[in-house]
Amino acid sequence: MSDEPTGEAPAAGAQPYDPAMLDLARRHAGEWLAALPDRPVPPRAGVGEVMDALGRDLPEHGEPADAVIDRLAEAAEPGLSATGSPRFYGWVIGGAQPVALAADWLVSAWDQNAVLRIISPGTVAAEEIAATWLLDLLGLPAGSDVGFATGATSAQFACLAAARSEVLRRADWDVEAQGMAGSPRIRWIAGAERHGTMDLAARYLGLGAPTLVACDDQGRIRADALADELERGEGPVIVALQAGNIHSGAFDPFAEACRIAHEAGAWVHVDGAFGLWAAASPRLRHLTAGLADADSWSTDAHKTLSVPYDCGIAMVRDAAPMRRALSLQASYLQAADVGADPHEKVAELSRRARGVPTWAVLRHLGRDGVAGLIDRLAGSARLIADGLAALPGVEVLNEVVFTQVCIALEDDVATEALSRALWTDGEVLAMTSRWHDRAVVRFSVSNWGTDAAQARRTVAAVGRVLGELRAGGGAGAAGGG
Repeated sequence: MSDEPTGEAPAAGAQPYDPAMLDLARRHAGEWLAALPDRPVPPRAGVGEVMDALGRDLPEHGEPADAVIDRLAEAAEPGLSATGSPRFYGWVIGGAQPVALAADWLVSAWDQNAVLRIISPGTVAAEEIAATWLLDLLGLPAGSDVGFATGATSAQFACLAAARSEVLRRADWDVEAQGMAGSPRIRWIAGAERHGTMDLAARYLGLGAPTLVACDDQGRIRADALADELERGEGPVIVALQAGNIHSGAFDPFAEACRIAHEAGAWVHVDGAFGLWAAASPRLRHLTAGLADADSWSTDAHKTLSVPYDCGIAMVRDAAPMRRALSLQASYLQAADVGADPHEKVAELSRRARGVPTWAVLRHLGRDGVAGLIDRLAGSARLIADGLAALPGVEVLNEVVFTQVCIALEDDVATEALSRALWTDGEVLAMTSRWHDRAVVRFSVSNWGTDAAQARRTVAAVGRVLGELRAGGGAGAAGGG
């Protein structure tokens, strides 16, 4: 008797979807979301504990679907951080707005591979409208190409791929046909305080390590240092600027830096993972003066705009190098008659319709609502900074111009002790980093629910934990503070 499969067994998906299964998932999700405002922010279980609860061994026989969902929800929950909490400041992670979450559930249910206009016009239409709105809100050139990627790293990869293609084309080198071996060397130049994802994206593209340019005390690239560096060499050049320093929130001097870079024939890219959104606020737009003079820009919708993970955005002024670098030609892919297909703008041939939740948020908030969201985040950061600065022994180290606040105590030991104590306490999560050769506790205000009340609650919680530490001989004991 043959052991070959016959295909006669009924497929698991042959039966209609059971609405009860989706209701079960919705119930678990609802319980999680309802608990977010007041649950402890850090996870309560480690990876090993969650693996034990999930069951490490592959079962010989399947488990009923409802039991699988129950097991997943109950086992994973202790190992989840409340990143959607309005008091999560550990990294630049925004919690999902309800309308974006609902739209994302639809995206999962539709299960579209959103790479071709012909196969999924419903999702592509929403993404292309969202792209047009984004350019408008951010004051970027209309008609720029926009791709929805997984995050800042992949968005920067797409932009730098376009940059690499164009600067080498100007040097009479076709990198798409000839590769990098033997090509003119590309100098790529960045500020000393650029984000590490810029280095990673460049490494993927064979650009090597950046040439670093001096920054001021807030991490802004110095235009004079950039000019000096550009004068030291010739050939293809890419310059990376930054909208929103990860520690200070500061913005590079775009107008001057773009002018200097373009005079040297450079392509200018702006990494604006969270800071680019300042351009959508009339109150904060001055921080991004000259932004539109660059050649490409990257940001995240899953940060400041608060859509579910994942959604990075790559924007390039000139569509030709982006499509030259990223598009794929294949006989089985039916190219769009009008416009570009989504796969020509990102490094993916399989992708979920991640731009749809972005459309939903923008449609829900409108221009005024987006500006209000950004202003609220920046205002909450200012309240947190002012409140923490009033606590004994706390120093705010940065000029709080946007959504980042860095504090330190009298020495690194005390600062790190405060961060650990906040983690243990659980009401507020803010993580340590190093800036200007000091340990700092960094508060990244990125959650759409972080308003003035949550900012005051944050200050009160930090004050309480700090007081407990000092009373117990922790933070400040050695330093006398």
